[in-house]
Amino acid sequence: MPTDQFGVEGRNAIVTGASQGIGRTIAERFAADGANVAICSRSQERIDPVAEAIREDGGTALAVECNVRDPEAVEAFVAATVEEFGGVDTLVNNAGGEFLAPFEEISENGWKSIVDLNLHGTFHCTQAVGERMRNDGSGGRIVNVSSVNGQHAAPNESHYGAAKAAIIRLTETLATEWAEHDIRVNCVAPGLVQTPGVAETLGIAEDDMPPRGNVDRRIGHTEDVADVVQFLASDAAAFMTGETVTAKGVPRPGNSFETDLGLE
Repeated sequence: MPTDQFGVEGRNAIVTGASQGIGRTIAERFAADGANVAICSRSQERIDPVAEAIREDGGTALAVECNVRDPEAVEAFVAATVEEFGGVDTLVNNAGGEFLAPFEEISENGWKSIVDLNLHGTFHCTQAVGERMRNDGSGGRIVNVSSVNGQHAAPNESHYGAAKAAIIRLTETLATEWAEHDIRVNCVAPGLVQTPGVAETLGIAEDDMPPRGNVDRRIGHTEDVADVVQFLASDAAAFMTGETVTAKGVPRPGNSFETDLGLE
């Protein structure tokens, strides 16, 4: 297979939650490979430096302040992307977040905030972009970022796990509904990844996380997830839709980063 089958050159891509962590790495990867990238964050101040860094490296980026919980803000973001690039053919629903708490201690507002960000944000963006993909008639690629917590239960993450599990089922449903429009919808489920958000959630310094090493005993890095996302967005995955690809290293309890972090 030609190596360009794995590329995204010439694509018009939206990546949500791109001010740091996984989203930023995906956006930078896409731009370096020749895609036009529209990125968003809830803070213009946080997203502008990412776009500037992409442009300094020779890439093309549009940065827009957008809270994916707000359907009107999402519609404005997508419209700005179409106006800037002439269309949108790739969407990466990455915006998300969590906090840790036992189920009985989660307030209604706490539950709603996590479901709104992770699930409803994916819903709003996919509706807005999907409408344009269907009307354009040239197909598209949507990659949703779920989590291993959407596949398997974990204590203190009932709200987050429920939202991420729903994203996996949404991926499967849309893959069947939109196949006739040549829109592929896939999902990646990362394990624990070394990001500022994860460090804050766990209450540890990012530099104190286990270093990158072999797959048998290390925490994930943002590049590991970006590799999978680029594959799913590329023509190399042209015969894949409705799938969830798990990226978590070796799934053996007691032989992973959980032991080092005292999480078991």
